[in-house]
Amino acid sequence: MFTPRARIRTAAASATMAAALIGLGAGTAGAAGWPPLQEGGYLYAGSNGTGTVTVVDLDELGTCHTPAKASLSIQIVSGSSSVVAYSGTGCTGASWASGSLTQSNLPWAALSYRVVPA
Repeated sequence: MFTPRARIRTAAASATMAAALIGLGAGTAGAAGWPPLQEGGYLYAGSNGTGTVTVVDLDELGTCHTPAKASLSIQIVSGSSSVVAYSGTGCTGASWASGSLTQSNLPWAALSYRVVPA
């Protein structure tokens, strides 16, 4: 049989565990707060689709663009275009290529980009 003291400890431990799990779940949901997917291309100055947004013209293939702010994340929804992001201005330095359906943090701050066929 459990003593009243043991029951109180068990109840307290259960309550603590439940609170910890609820807090952990809430933190995870907040971290995954990307904007809803929508047709087009978007570069974000912050990670996880936050900060200043640069709208990418997915019909302008091949032209190098240097946005006003460096980009840390990207979202692309297109059936025919993707984006190559570069670590340097003027489409120089390391490159990272998206797909035509992408929602990702970039491996480094992208200072320029080019639209390419998917």
